Amino acid sequence: MSGVVPTAPEQPTGEMENQTISPTAVSDVPPDYNSHFVPGPGGPAAPTPAGLPMGYNIPQHPGAIPLYHPTGGAHPIQYQPGKYPMTNQPAPVMWMPGPTPMPSCPPGLEYLAQLDNIHVLQHFEPLELITGFETNNRYDIKNNIDQMVYIVTEDTDDYTRNAYRNLRPFVLRVTDCLGREIMTMQRPFRCTCCCFCCSCARQELEVQCPPGVTIGFVAEHWNLCRATYSIQNQKKENVMRVRGPCATYGCGSDSVFEVNSLDGASNIGSIIRKWNGFLSTMGDADHFEIRFPLDLDVTMKAMIFGTCFLIDFMYFERTPTRRSSR
Repeated sequence: MSGVVPTAPEQPTGEMENQTISPTAVSDVPPDYNSHFVPGPGGPAAPTPAGLPMGYNIPQHPGAIPLYHPTGGAHPIQYQPGKYPMTNQPAPVMWMPGPTPMPSCPPGLEYLAQLDNIHVLQHFEPLELITGFETNNRYDIKNNIDQMVYIVTEDTDDYTRNAYRNLRPFVLRVTDCLGREIMTMQRPFRCTCCCFCCSCARQELEVQCPPGVTIGFVAEHWNLCRATYSIQNQKKENVMRVRGPCATYGCGSDSVFEVNSLDGASNIGSIIRKWNGFLSTMGDADHFEIRFPLDLDVTMKAMIFGTCFLIDFMYFERTPTRRSSR
């Protein structure tokens, strides 16, 4: 019939939809022409999941996997708990709540003013046990409910540690929860080749709090059968004395070092080296418990605390066994 313009054959609706290319589709080969695609209006906002605040900026904990909200979707896509494990992160450390500053108390010792019992836990170093290479000692100081009070770290060079072992001079730095160094303990080198009853061969520890301000000394006294120390003030005047057991290394039992008055009439406190079984015999993983009266002067508490470390280095610092080459 004349005057009729031929038209394209009608196609089913399904085929027309199949030919519609989604603007979000990504082809394998990038096109060789400039796209003139103009984004249309945004779709309806997704409903806010129950228990989450409005908007897309949902607060996330550090290291958490963020949520993804698709545009126009009805339900947010979330990762199932436990299906995608989190990265390995150290367990959180529970610190003792910071006390208020106290008058006439060295900064950082306010913690000791609230305690009558603390635990000194030495870190176990497997590499030291295997290789025989002496490393810097590290200690965690905790209260009775397992809250961290201080961290003690040795600061000694590699040569000194491995050349002198448990006789080495050392510096111990005590830090609080804020990383502030609140106390320093120094042990000078003493020549043990001299006569053991000579004063120049006796061990000594200086305690500074804050660092640079000496509050006292711990001095060893010669005794034929037991460990004996004097706790002194900053003028090196004897204030208390410490007496250990006849056998400092008790296999299967605790070693108790009693803190007494100068006349020995009254007991003030104690330093107890706990028996840790296998760790006590094979490696450096000592556990000390220090007891003192709650109302004891905080400076004297710090001095008893410092005495614990001199005792540890002198009697319980294990020297790794060196394998002899043949």
